[in-house]
Amino acid sequence: MCLFSKRLSIIGERAKRKGRRFLPTCKHRGLHAASHMDRQEAIEFLLDHYENPRNKGSIEHPNVSSSGGNPGCADLITMQARFGEDGKLEAISWDGQGCSISCAAASYVTSIVEGLTPGEIEAMSFEDLIEQLGKELVMTRPTCATLALGTLKKGVHEYHMHKLAEDTHYH
Repeated sequence: MCLFSKRLSIIGERAKRKGRRFLPTCKHRGLHAASHMDRQEAIEFLLDHYENPRNKGSIEHPNVSSSGGNPGCADLITMQARFGEDGKLEAISWDGQGCSISCAAASYVTSIVEGLTPGEIEAMSFEDLIEQLGKELVMTRPTCATLALGTLKKGVHEYHMHKLAEDTHYH
């Protein structure tokens, strides 16, 4: 386990003892949100996602492809997702360009939604995301911080509604 993962695991254990939610953020499942880090750790967390984006690019045969933008900051993001036969998200990607907060948030969002159902993704809270990214750092740019999640939720909602219609034979 790398030093960063170890540090975040320790912080996560402290959060659990204080009754806070422990939210894993990546495949290591030992990492969690910036909301339990001090300011410098939260900055490093966001910079890591910005400089080393997770799941950037495209995926083959997506069920969801949704684009969104933030004209105030010239952010433009496309989210792609593919759900498996079990109804859970099996592949996710994002592409686009924008400010460091919107790109870091897109990377982070893709790392926390893998394995979720459409309903679980639709239920995700923008407020929780802002907390997880480090409220102190992103609160002045909430539109940038929530662009990826909003874009993903929009696409997943459309997919979910089409899937429900197919399953009930409404064509």
